[in-house]
Amino acid sequence: MDPMVALIPARSERQAMDWSLVLVSQGIETTIERDPETGRWQLAVPQTDGPRAAQAIRQYRIENRRRVWQKPLPWTGLILDWRSALWFLVLSLIFTLDDAGSRPLKTAGMMDSAAVWDGQWWRLFTAITLHADVAHLMSNVSTGLLLLGLAMGSFGPGFGLLAAYLAGAGGNLAGLLLHAGHYRGLGASGMIMGALGMLTAQSLVWVRAGPQARQVMVRGLGGGVLLLILFGTNPDADVLAHVAGFVSGCLLGGVLLLLPAKALQSVWANRLAALAGYGLAALTWALALR
Repeated sequence: MDPMVALIPARSERQAMDWSLVLVSQGIETTIERDPETGRWQLAVPQTDGPRAAQAIRQYRIENRRRVWQKPLPWTGLILDWRSALWFLVLSLIFTLDDAGSRPLKTAGMMDSAAVWDGQWWRLFTAITLHADVAHLMSNVSTGLLLLGLAMGSFGPGFGLLAAYLAGAGGNLAGLLLHAGHYRGLGASGMIMGALGMLTAQSLVWVRAGPQARQVMVRGLGGGVLLLILFGTNPDADVLAHVAGFVSGCLLGGVLLLLPAKALQSVWANRLAALAGYGLAALTWALALR
């Protein structure tokens, strides 16, 4: 072996070609070779560029590693993050425990304006995780898996979950403040409409990009409002909580868009945000059941 050359092994010719393009983009001369003894593909780079080449390939692999939970939706530019299923698994578990327990969780956790005004603020959050019956739960699961998954794919799995949860609480807060008389409610639909509001807020990034881009923004905002009307204005549902959740989601989505892209994409920042979301759910239930 030439002592002036560093060899980087690759699994296949395709991988060697991909890595070669990465190195060329970094100004590193490279040659694709096949070891005559083993038949394996490898890249030959100048010995002096060996450490820099290895670092470039390492960074490329980190940025392009396969994310099994995230699936791009064709023709939309959106990413669906299936980790939203974990949240609805938790809601299904709470529903099962509520149905099987001797003391219904609804008594302790549903939205009740008199109880909240009496100091039980945690009901703004615990009510999001409760459902009246199987049909109510399945309706929110089927819609929520998609909308919350898209919000998590767009804003980051942790940030998307936490912001949607806070938006759902915002919907309950609006019901507390604006409903006349005694107000009671439960369900995750305000949170789901919050996720829709976050996706709608994404259209605002086009506001400064010229007239044609602003048309895209208007269509995005209009599409979000139409979906709100379609999914959130059932006369039998809590329309006020749905609309307020949607507006809260738009506001929170707008705030997240002000953050640097690096922050939204940070693995650790998203883990902390997800921990905050699940931790808030656990804390409020601990307060409700104490």
